[in-house]
Amino acid sequence: MKRAELTPVLGGGALLLAVAGVAFGFSSYWLFLATSAVLGALIALSVGVVHGRAGMVTLCPMAFAGIGAWTTGWLGMHTGLPFVVLVLVGGLAAVPVGVLIGLPALRLRGVNLAVATLAFGGAVAVMVFDKGFPGAAARTPVARPSFASSESGFFLLCVLVLVLVAVALSAASRRSTGARWTAVRDSERATAALGYSVTTTKLTAFATSAFIAGLGGALMAGQLGILSGVGFQPMASIVVFTAAVAFGSSYVEGALLAGVATTVVPELLRQLGLPQDVAPGLFALAALQALAAGSEGVAGQLRAALRARHRKRRTMYAAETAPEPAGEPVPRPRPPIPEEPVLRATGVSVRYGTVTALDSVDLTIRAGSVHGLIGPNGAGKSTLIDVLSGFVAPTSGRLLLRETPMDGVPPHLRARQGIRRSFQQGRVNPQLTIGQYLTLSGRGLADRSLVERLIRAFGCPPAGTRVADVDVGTRRLVEVAATLAAQPTVVLLDEPAAGLSAEESAGLGRAIAGIPEHFGCSVLLVEHDIELVASCCDEATALDFGRVIANGTPADVLGDPAVARAYLGADGGSEPRRTIMEVHS
Repeated sequence: MKRAELTPVLGGGALLLAVAGVAFGFSSYWLFLATSAVLGALIALSVGVVHGRAGMVTLCPMAFAGIGAWTTGWLGMHTGLPFVVLVLVGGLAAVPVGVLIGLPALRLRGVNLAVATLAFGGAVAVMVFDKGFPGAAARTPVARPSFASSESGFFLLCVLVLVLVAVALSAASRRSTGARWTAVRDSERATAALGYSVTTTKLTAFATSAFIAGLGGALMAGQLGILSGVGFQPMASIVVFTAAVAFGSSYVEGALLAGVATTVVPELLRQLGLPQDVAPGLFALAALQALAAGSEGVAGQLRAALRARHRKRRTMYAAETAPEPAGEPVPRPRPPIPEEPVLRATGVSVRYGTVTALDSVDLTIRAGSVHGLIGPNGAGKSTLIDVLSGFVAPTSGRLLLRETPMDGVPPHLRARQGIRRSFQQGRVNPQLTIGQYLTLSGRGLADRSLVERLIRAFGCPPAGTRVADVDVGTRRLVEVAATLAAQPTVVLLDEPAAGLSAEESAGLGRAIAGIPEHFGCSVLLVEHDIELVASCCDEATALDFGRVIANGTPADVLGDPAVARAYLGADGGSEPRRTIMEVHS
């Protein structure tokens, strides 16, 4: 067995031995603490979903846990359902509440969202938990199942639930659900541009987080038997959140460290005779350090160090895995472009108060063509792409995809209907491998063969390479490839050559020129690299101050003196015959 295959086997075996040692070698008191640590890890995992993966702040995980505990206690008193069913129902009971508290996340960010979730947790504590849990007044405990009635048995049950949740989250991270969470964390605009609803993605993260925390609370009801509202107050949520951030609970090892810390540190303080208030302060300082460093906590730093060590042992671009040269040379002249338009903008204007960003712009992208869009800074190019992709609503004008009106259609639905785009700044999700990102971008349409074709066409590193491990220029190539993964009708490329060397830019130009033939979609290319536009475009449009000043073949547009004057910023009498190609050279 290879070393890479042996490592997880040995790690799993060591973990099983550790669990067995705790279950059968600890006293009842330490078993109780170990169970508390496991449940703390479970609730920390819930924070890892909504904050670590989806990038949203939630300060009410113990409120969700309390709802699960309350539901389990009430059902235990009034029904004869098995304990395992009670735990599942307790988790599910927190889901609608999680969706409800997730609604503010659609509008709020950062501190504002933190305050909203903290206020929610406080309201639940006052309205529900302070009135007492079911069975508390009569001292009626929640009955454990017979197979887990002992401390060791219940500890093993809690470990099993933690393992199942960790496996489920690991599976989700390899599929579109988990990838969408991290995509939203990195860029909501990019997520929408991939065809995914930001609203649905955020609410799914909150619902999943609430379910996991609810499971933890339901198991706490079985662990403690009789509950009080003390453990579910807002301060308890803050402690869990800070520990989860400090240790990196988006990873299972970080969640375990957080669970152990929130259980063991208070116990150590008690034995040392120190105030219990010291623990929240320590976790808060560690969380602030992690947030300030932009890291994913202790677990994230450890994983980053291991990845760096592995990178030193291998050559990323080994000869046997080196990608083929980017793109296939496209002979000139190309076949005549059909007259059929696939995307038409007619009379599009965008005004911000007294500022006119676009003024009655007409643009037609024809089937099987590469259309260049040029102009000086501030000409309105990026605004026009935002209008075409749905991120900016025009003040007036029409937009048709073939014969289908796109007016009022949100970005993620435009992406699903065939309009894909890249971004000027680059919005590739660094947490995924290149293959995972292309698969996510394909929305189920990008099989392995298409992913490999895209990698070869754009000279990307192998599919197993993490995006975080490649340079900015290579990420731009990956982003361009991703726009084609869902086989769209038209792709809008916003300065894809930014950050590329001259050789890489030339290769990108060949690949872009071959997109209509090899991938069957049209292209709108926004670029400052005039040579790239001249080499790969069939038609071109020039903008200046939000108006179309030239339209036609690239040679005609680039040879128009008005275009040169726009780039030079000269008046009408200054160098009227100088072309933009001469300016560029």
